Amino acid sequence: MNIIVVGGTGQLGQCLQETTRSKKWDYNFVFLSSKDLNYTDKDQTAAIFKTYSPVFCINCAAYTAVDLAEDEQEQAFAINQYAVKNLAEQCRLYDTTLIHISTDFVFNGDYSIPLTEELPVNPVNVYGLSKLKGEQEIQGILEKYYTIRTSWLYSEKANNFVKTMLNLSKNRDQLNVIYDQVGTPTYAIDLAKVIIKIISLEKPVYGLYHYSNEGVASWYDFAKAVFEFAEIDMKISPVSSAAFVTKAKRPHFSVLDKSKIKKALNIEIPYWRDSLNTCIQNL
Repeated sequence: MNIIVVGGTGQLGQCLQETTRSKKWDYNFVFLSSKDLNYTDKDQTAAIFKTYSPVFCINCAAYTAVDLAEDEQEQAFAINQYAVKNLAEQCRLYDTTLIHISTDFVFNGDYSIPLTEELPVNPVNVYGLSKLKGEQEIQGILEKYYTIRTSWLYSEKANNFVKTMLNLSKNRDQLNVIYDQVGTPTYAIDLAKVIIKIISLEKPVYGLYHYSNEGVASWYDFAKAVFEFAEIDMKISPVSSAAFVTKAKRPHFSVLDKSKIKKALNIEIPYWRDSLNTCIQNL
């Protein structure tokens, strides 16, 4: 009863490791780093599946450098589309259920209502398009899958916005932070718990889902809350995204509607400030 976790040493992979340590499981979790599996390689992917014959494959790996993807398009699609296709094909071969993590960046940000799974998608950058193509590969190959779109992921692990803000506070006393990009921060531990809930379901409810913490925030709100909970005196000025010139365009609105996943899994989702406070206290 093996479960393989691709990207097992990244941020979400580490959060899954922490979450699964807390109890004894009927499953054997195998956390694979990029050194253990280069899943852009068909032969390596096939060999891993042959070794473990997994009942679940959790894909936490991705090319996530949003601006760099504009220049490294081939690499972004190799990882976010074609490698995902490799996983999906092996999952079909071994009757493995795939749990795949996607992104709010498949939307263009022009909506002004929480984004449901049924709304049309239209990515505004290469990263978002590559992730959408990965979703479509899965839909075309598998019936037994869960694709979970999430947003603004952070935790005590790896590099993320929260840790960047805390690091900047060590040698700066004021910051400019964007106020006109709105979404919801998501604590990766909370997402890891949702993945475990999916694995534990007696009756599967396959398909596409949205998951983030509850509530709405701008990056400015997010930064303010980080320093508030960390009790750091930092002057933060709200600025327009036009003040930051980046290679990749970002969606201005990406608040995800979580109604579908709450009903399917019978879960309550924590408010983003509550989860952020937990993370800051742990840090």
